[in-house]
Amino acid sequence: MTPQQPDQTHQHQPAAPAQTQQAARPPQASQTQPRPASTAGASPSGAPDTLRDRFHQVRHEVSKAVVGQDGAVTGVLIGLLVRGHVLLEGVPGVAKTLLVRAMSASLSLDTARVQFTPDLMPGDVTGSLVYDSTTGDFAFREGPVFTNLMLADEINRTPPKTQASLLEAMEERQVSVDGIGRPLPDPFLVAATQNPVEYEGTYPLPEAQLDRFLLKITLDLPQRGEEIEVIRRHAAGFNPSDLAAAGVRPVASEADIKAARQAVWSVALAPEVIAYIVDIARATRQSPSFQLGVSPRGATALMNSAKAWAWLSGRDFVTPDDVKSLALPCLRHRVALRPEASMDGVSVDDVLQGILATVPVPR
Repeated sequence: MTPQQPDQTHQHQPAAPAQTQQAARPPQASQTQPRPASTAGASPSGAPDTLRDRFHQVRHEVSKAVVGQDGAVTGVLIGLLVRGHVLLEGVPGVAKTLLVRAMSASLSLDTARVQFTPDLMPGDVTGSLVYDSTTGDFAFREGPVFTNLMLADEINRTPPKTQASLLEAMEERQVSVDGIGRPLPDPFLVAATQNPVEYEGTYPLPEAQLDRFLLKITLDLPQRGEEIEVIRRHAAGFNPSDLAAAGVRPVASEADIKAARQAVWSVALAPEVIAYIVDIARATRQSPSFQLGVSPRGATALMNSAKAWAWLSGRDFVTPDDVKSLALPCLRHRVALRPEASMDGVSVDDVLQGILATVPVPR
């Protein structure tokens, strides 16, 4: 994913709703990305437009703390809108953690950060039974997973046993301890980070857990102009630990997220677009470069993500371009290259781009 050049209006002053909407970017830039339609006057009451504009305003608030990375912000928003989880991959220092914290502040969500380490135990994440000397009984003490937005920092640094402790939480949205299921808050999203260049002391996520993530978003190093802006802000006294001083304020709430989910659910999907999604998924299973293709869960994730992006773009229907724009972040972590393809220097994104270029697009 190539980071988009931030709109200068967004960097310095609040943008009008229409401008904010047009500046939205999918989590993976594509030459075929849709042009967001204008929503001015789309509804006599103005309610749907106001709701959508609040989510575009989130991007403006996050930009007060994070320069660029608009695609990653959009990806986390899509995850919230369709009850998915997001895996953020990037080298240290590209604002992965800061981005999640800024989004939490702009959405009025409770957040918890867990630094995944080799000695972290499952109970440190989910919670555990603790003996209460006053009652003489065991009581459940909630872990950091009982929050709205959980930042699982460097998730590949902890052993598989602790990684697996998140599987039930991510899929079933509950934690079972001592045979009792305890529901997690709603909304609930896991934003996990990992470093793509370090292999010593890491435990790669198994395919079953990778498939639980709606999107895998790569955060690239900033462009020269963006990096200059980062240094300028720090020179002016920007403190990443104090988002309130940076001016980040809440512009949406849990109620807005739940209302937006209903709006996304109603986005229309033509039979031809459904068939297009299925054809892309099936093409990954038939590709000679892949030893593991996309499952039906991956096709469903692509459908849901495309619906959320269509809604954020101001439309009540999904286009093939919506599907193309979300294909890479939705599918890149659900496939596995054959060893011979890796030895030839072929990447997963290269193969997926080739599939998107060959699967017939419905007209």
